[in-house]
Amino acid sequence: MSSPTITVGVATANRPQVAAQLIQHLASLSDAPDRVVLSISDASDVDPSTFTAVPFQIEVIRSKKGSCAQRNAILKQEVGRDIVLFLDDDFLIVDGFLTALRQLFTEHSDLVLATGRVIADGARGPGLDFSEGLRILGSASIEIGNNATSDVRSAYGCNMALRMPVSGEPAEMFDETLPLYGWLEDLDFSRRVARRGRVVRADTLVGVHLGTKVGRTKGKMLGYSQIANPVYLCRKGTLGWRHAVRLMTRNFLANLGGSILPAPWVDRRGRLRGNVIALIDLARKRSSPTRILEFQNEE
Repeated sequence: MSSPTITVGVATANRPQVAAQLIQHLASLSDAPDRVVLSISDASDVDPSTFTAVPFQIEVIRSKKGSCAQRNAILKQEVGRDIVLFLDDDFLIVDGFLTALRQLFTEHSDLVLATGRVIADGARGPGLDFSEGLRILGSASIEIGNNATSDVRSAYGCNMALRMPVSGEPAEMFDETLPLYGWLEDLDFSRRVARRGRVVRADTLVGVHLGTKVGRTKGKMLGYSQIANPVYLCRKGTLGWRHAVRLMTRNFLANLGGSILPAPWVDRRGRLRGNVIALIDLARKRSSPTRILEFQNEE
């Protein structure tokens, strides 16, 4: 059996330097991907001059802005391929990740979506710089021998590998009703893909999420999504109400506490305002994930 091909798909916006560092990192690996597809919404999102002399085919495509829309553009582009590995533009994979990924999908024919082991996540703090991420990866390479694989309800959106449907099967798409940052789009996508097979976390797939703060969604918009998106997914049927209430309560309390003692890298007060607006909209029966588009031009 031939080894499956891997396309690395990256939806990026407003962070050309971050995207360039990711391409630089992928090019340095001993097991390069077959293709890299960068999905952008504006020409300024990437600098093609930084992508010279890479050991893989690279393509830049245009889409409307938003993680779901940009990832869907990649899926449409890669029909007929074997595996699409979605990476955030600030997610660095360990050398050997792609070899392990090919082996995983070859050995488990029932597997449709896989996510890796994040050994450091800058999204939970002030973020990690590129050199620090590389240092963490270098010290973690000895851990790759752990072959544990476990079934999970959701892949982590910063790194998730999809087995593409065979010819004639319907392709799953990300829900573009979840605009821009697409809060919880990974959970929704995972639950729908799970109808086709297993969703797993594999410890051989090691990576570091830098959690770069440049170009992030504004606090008010994200705060609104933290309430409106779970409610929408409950009504849709891909999220249970008990889980949704836990998520919403946890985020609301974190934003409330963070508004009193704010950390400089998180706009907790903006998120809290977004939470409150979403709760008012929910009470008025006008809650919708797309309402954050009305907040885009606010200061």
